[in-house]
Amino acid sequence: MVLVGTAASAGSYRGVARLVAGPDEFRLFRSGDVLVCRTTDPAWTPLFGMASAVVTETGGMLSHAAIVAREYGIPAVLGVHDALELVPDGGIVTVDGSAGTVTLAGTQ
Repeated sequence: MVLVGTAASAGSYRGVARLVAGPDEFRLFRSGDVLVCRTTDPAWTPLFGMASAVVTETGGMLSHAAIVAREYGIPAVLGVHDALELVPDGGIVTVDGSAGTVTLAGTQ
């Protein structure tokens, strides 16, 4: 399955998706994970130093997630409708921040 959103920060990364609902779940996030969340704000910035890519359900080119992902040089696809429901926590995804796609492993 390929999910489509806004290509917000260029690059591509394949790795483990970690769904994070809010700051109470930051402790579950590990270095190298792909951050999948509804949205971000400045409180989320420390996760960008650990994330290898970012996927959000909201946001665009000027959102917090887009700007910080570009600063950290990690791929980001934003505005992916229902990402928290469609991406399995711990599943393997490929985030293409240049094309604006998120591909779930084992799907077409």
